Amino acid sequence: MTAPDAPRLIDVHAHFVTESYIRQARAAGHERPDGMPGWPAWSPAAHLDLMDRCGIGTAMLSLSSPGVHFGDDAAARRLAREVNEESARVVREHPGRFGLFASLPLPDVDGALDEIAYAFDTLGADGVVLETNTHGVYLGDARLEPVFAELARRDAVVFLHPTSPVCWEQSALGRPRPMVEFIFDTARTVTDLLFAGTLERHPDLKVVVPHCGGALPVLADRVNGFMKLFSPEDQGAPDVLAHLRRLHYDLAGTPFPRQVPALLNLVDPDRLLYGSDYCWTPPAAAEAHVASVDAAPVPGTVTGAVPGTVPGESVTWRSLTTANAHRLLPRLAAR
Repeated sequence: MTAPDAPRLIDVHAHFVTESYIRQARAAGHERPDGMPGWPAWSPAAHLDLMDRCGIGTAMLSLSSPGVHFGDDAAARRLAREVNEESARVVREHPGRFGLFASLPLPDVDGALDEIAYAFDTLGADGVVLETNTHGVYLGDARLEPVFAELARRDAVVFLHPTSPVCWEQSALGRPRPMVEFIFDTARTVTDLLFAGTLERHPDLKVVVPHCGGALPVLADRVNGFMKLFSPEDQGAPDVLAHLRRLHYDLAGTPFPRQVPALLNLVDPDRLLYGSDYCWTPPAAAEAHVASVDAAPVPGTVTGAVPGTVPGESVTWRSLTTANAHRLLPRLAAR
């Protein structure tokens, strides 16, 4: 049980599904999404019950893999609009408890730009969720530059979420893709953004990388070395480590005892955010996850002056990640 005076967490990695969405995904062949046994159940009431048990104040709703684009641009536009309007309704009906990371019908760029305008200007979205790839189009693809330019213009939060790579039939070895493939597809798409120069062109993009950065903490130096090796001598190589330090990272998945220490060797603690991965993580596992976060000792590197925490008070993972989330999503404090 969470102590009553403990800070209420802000969950930046929280999912929802609707019956209509599941029906359309199944019709497109996603009966066992990403190799998982089946689809989870979700309702606002069940989600709020879990949040109250775990001491979560606000959950940012996003659609997980397989996203909204099943091969037809027009159908993807309709489905993105449908799920965004439904989640916006949930946000309105439960003030302060939910936020919205809107889905976009990528790789349809025109449809994505239209949905960005509608999501922010009409629905009041807090950000967008982008799958790591859509039908093999990764986020560094030059065709997506107008989307990133518009998101940067709007100072939008961009939450990345992994999905299956196009080669999963061979690489996943018959096992659920979220176990290993998601971790590497996260690293793959962030590396693509780095090599494409997207993060350099838009240095103020507020990008949230899931699952403690996936494989990035252990690959960062290797990627940095290859960037230097293959960059034109007359231009100089971008500093991969500096770019990665500007991103934000959530604690969904298995953050302790090994992933967070590895991540803190790459980024400062003010870049870490809480994430539950509910409803794809079942309630019992989500409760165990938050208990592990509450029980984990805060390293000495975190216990210094942390922006947003109260001087003189001990820093916990709750106070740290909540302060970080309020800086990233300042509108939450006004709800």
